[in-house]
Amino acid sequence: MASYNIRKCLGIDRRRDPARIMRVIAGLGADIVALQEADHRLGARPAALPAHMARDHGYEPLAVGESHSLGWHGNAILIRRGIGLLRVERLHLPGLEPRGAVLAELAPGPVPLRLVALHLGLRAADRRRQIAAIDRWLAGRAPMATVVAGDFNEWGPGHWPGLTLLAPGPSFHARLRLAALDRIGFCDRLQPQAMGLVETGEAARASDHLPIWADFRPRDTAG
Repeated sequence: MASYNIRKCLGIDRRRDPARIMRVIAGLGADIVALQEADHRLGARPAALPAHMARDHGYEPLAVGESHSLGWHGNAILIRRGIGLLRVERLHLPGLEPRGAVLAELAPGPVPLRLVALHLGLRAADRRRQIAAIDRWLAGRAPMATVVAGDFNEWGPGHWPGLTLLAPGPSFHARLRLAALDRIGFCDRLQPQAMGLVETGEAARASDHLPIWADFRPRDTAG
């Protein structure tokens, strides 16, 4: 899977180019992609990345947005065509600025996967409250392999109770490589196989963030 803050498709060269962003996403080869800043912020929050572009590359955007939006508070999820969808939900997150998260329960294979796609706040106190809100949201649900992915806006090591966080590299700023703001967290039902970030080609200028990715397999708990 992959995560990418696409900055409303505005590159560091000041070009707003959704086709370029979609080429970067397609080049990741991921079956599941969490996007942040997938919509414009003003008015009806229209999609910055048109849904038809995702479909043209074999991805289906999950129906998490309202009106003309691709995402919920900018959070969107693309899944490779053929992956089953079991459930999708949205959550308002507490904090000084409007934030949200999206939950999707998917069937990418014989083992179902729960994904929470998010974009946490700029203030540390807000991020702690938002993580707690997501944990409460997940409490009491049926056990399932779980991944959280997105822009954590965390400049330090960070912490999420019950999850291991992967920070594949300094994904922000695309030009300066200052901090690993983009992360993927996973529960003990999953085993990471590889991870990385893409910093070459069009990814180096398509957004102010670089896309990150990680491969997982179900952990063998036998014995």
